Amino acid sequence: MQYKKVLTIQDISCVGQCSMTVALPIISACGVETCVLPSAVLSTHTAGFTGFTVRDLTEDIPAINRHWCKEGIRFQAIYTGYLGSTQQIAYVKEIFSTSAEEGCFKIVDPAMADNGKLYPAFDMEYVEAMKSLCGAADFVVPNITEACFLTGIPYRTDYDRAYIDSILSALSDLGCNNIILTGVSYAQGKTGVVVFEKGNYQYYEHEMLPNSCHGTGDIYASAFVGSLMNGKSAFEAAKIAADYTVECIKFTGTLDNHWYGAAFEPVLGKLIDMLK
Repeated sequence: MQYKKVLTIQDISCVGQCSMTVALPIISACGVETCVLPSAVLSTHTAGFTGFTVRDLTEDIPAINRHWCKEGIRFQAIYTGYLGSTQQIAYVKEIFSTSAEEGCFKIVDPAMADNGKLYPAFDMEYVEAMKSLCGAADFVVPNITEACFLTGIPYRTDYDRAYIDSILSALSDLGCNNIILTGVSYAQGKTGVVVFEKGNYQYYEHEMLPNSCHGTGDIYASAFVGSLMNGKSAFEAAKIAADYTVECIKFTGTLDNHWYGAAFEPVLGKLIDMLK
């Protein structure tokens, strides 16, 4: 039996239930060794907090990778989340080339935009660099806003299947063979995820909850990676990740003043049960 090892590359927000502090426990709970490469350390995430501190770790990344190469360390999956710069994207592409075991799953969550807008730290130069990283990935996990920036298709909140198909086709043209497109809603009160594997379209629909939480994209992508590494198909992994994320949001809605993230920890047992 192979004991699988995943590397996740993203920032550490010390408080805030997102990025690395979500990925590490969720993937570990799926029974997979989770190795980390922090791109930056922040005192908190940047949504709703003020006066946060940031320590950029860009220049540490090549030395860490060189050490791994020297030690012969390889990974069965490499999963990227929030990356702070085009230089970090370039370093990640190098890690894809040097530290991936044969057959390694390369999973890119292009965490750069939401609700029709790029995050404040990013510009179109960053988008262009992210296109190249997505083209080198085995799986990409964008929301609709990120997919629109990657493809140049105008962002819309009112759309139909033809609009989504045009996005999927344009992402495929970038070299993205396997696309997990989140937040796709065709009916009022419902949302879901499209799994597009080498031209094959599947859609999983679930309820749309009235409350939303920061960091649910990280929860989703991490649960997807953990499920994929447990031998689930892409559609099964996408479904499990969606169901688990819904459970996290529901539980968070029972708490008083928990505004800065989704309380994913108390429902990790449900994720483990979903994998059985």
